[in-house]
Amino acid sequence: MTGTDGIEDLLRTYAPQVLGVLVRRYGTFDTCEDAVQEALIAAARQWPEEGVPDNPRGWLVTVAARRLVDQVRSEAARRRREDSLALATPASELLAHAADEEPGTDRDDSLSLLFLCCHPELSPPSRVALTLRAVGGLTTGQIAAAFLVPESTMAQRISRAKQTIREAGGSLALPPGEDRTARLAEVRHVLYLIFNEGYTASGGDRLTAPELSTEAIRLGRLLHRLVPEDTETAGLLALMLLTDARRPARTGPHGELVPLAEQERGRWDAGLVAEGVELISRTLPQGRIGPYQLQAAIAAVHDEAESAGDTDWPQILALYELLEHTGPNPMVTLNRAVAVAMVEGPAAGLAVLDGLARDKRLARHHRLLATRAHLLELLGERGPAAEAYREAARRTTSAPERRHLTERARDLG
Repeated sequence: MTGTDGIEDLLRTYAPQVLGVLVRRYGTFDTCEDAVQEALIAAARQWPEEGVPDNPRGWLVTVAARRLVDQVRSEAARRRREDSLALATPASELLAHAADEEPGTDRDDSLSLLFLCCHPELSPPSRVALTLRAVGGLTTGQIAAAFLVPESTMAQRISRAKQTIREAGGSLALPPGEDRTARLAEVRHVLYLIFNEGYTASGGDRLTAPELSTEAIRLGRLLHRLVPEDTETAGLLALMLLTDARRPARTGPHGELVPLAEQERGRWDAGLVAEGVELISRTLPQGRIGPYQLQAAIAAVHDEAESAGDTDWPQILALYELLEHTGPNPMVTLNRAVAVAMVEGPAAGLAVLDGLARDKRLARHHRLLATRAHLLELLGERGPAAEAYREAARRTTSAPERRHLTERARDLG
C-alpha cells in the first residue's frame, strides 16, 4: 500500500489504537493526543517516500512515545514540576514500553476513546471536534476546513476540550451499567451530528462535505464492530449508508441542489443501498426498536423505490408516526407533515405545519418555510408559495440551498 489515499486510510485506522496504547500506559490524554498527532503527521510525510513499515502500528507507537518524551522533558525543564511524567517515569522506560514490535499484542481501546471523547462535561461541538481528531485521526486544519471555521478557532476548541477532560479526570475505564448505556447514546449522537454536517453542510458554498460523512460512516462501522449487539448502533450505521448512497445524485453539474424527487436514481450507490437494507432488515427483528432504526427503515423505503412515484408513502407515514412516538422532536414532525401531504393531500400536511409554527425551536427555521412553500405549491397557491420560498432563502446559511430556494420562487413568479 503506497498510495497517499491508502496511507491516509491506514493512519486513520491506527490513530485510536495508538492513542489508546499511550493513554493506557501514561494516563495523560492531552499530551498523548498531541504526541499521536505528531506521529501521524510524520508518517504522512515519510511513508509515501520511504514505504509503509512492516509494523505500522508499532512504528506509530514508538514515534508517538518519543514525541511524548520530548514534550515532557521540555515541560519539565520549563516548569520543573515535581509530578511531571518525565520525573515519574524515566525516558528510557517510556521508549522501552513504546517499542510494541509485535503486531496485535495490545488490545484495541477505540471504544473507550470514543466514550472519553464524548465525556458528559463536554459540549456537543467539543465532542464532535475531539472525536474527529482523537479517534478519526484528522488534523486540526482538516476539521476546521470541514466546519468552515479558522484553524485557530478549532485549535482553541480542541484545546479547551482536552483541558476539560483532564480536569474531569477522564480515563480509558469504561463507565459501568447505565452510565455506559447513556455514554453510548452520546457517541451515537456525535457520529450522527458529524454525518449530518457532511451530508448537508450548515453553511458555506458547498452543499456537502463528503470527508465528514465518509468519516462518520467509518467511525460508525468501527462502533458497530465494537458493540455488535447494540441494535441502535446498527440502525445508525444503516441510516448513514442508506442516506449517503444518494449523495452522488444530490447535486447537479454546477453543485446545485437536486431534491430527492428529482434525483437520477441510477446514480445512487447501489452497493451502499444493498448493505444498508440488509443491515436494517437483519436488525429490526432483534429487539427494542429505537429512533435510528426507524429512520433507517424510512430511508430504506425511499431507496428501494424505483422512482419517486413508486414510493410507499403510507408505509413512510406509519414509520414517521411511530418515530414521533418513540423520539419526538420538531424535525420529525416536519418530515411527517410531508408524508401526511403525500398520503392525505397538501392541505392536511399544511395543518400539521400550523402546529409547528408555534414551536419556538422551529418557528423561524428555513426548513419549515421551505416545506410550507412546497406544500403550498402542490396545492396550487403559487403566490404564497413563492413568498415562502423567498423567506426560506433569506434564512438559510447554505449558499446552494439559498440558490435552490430562490430559483423555486422565481419559477413561481
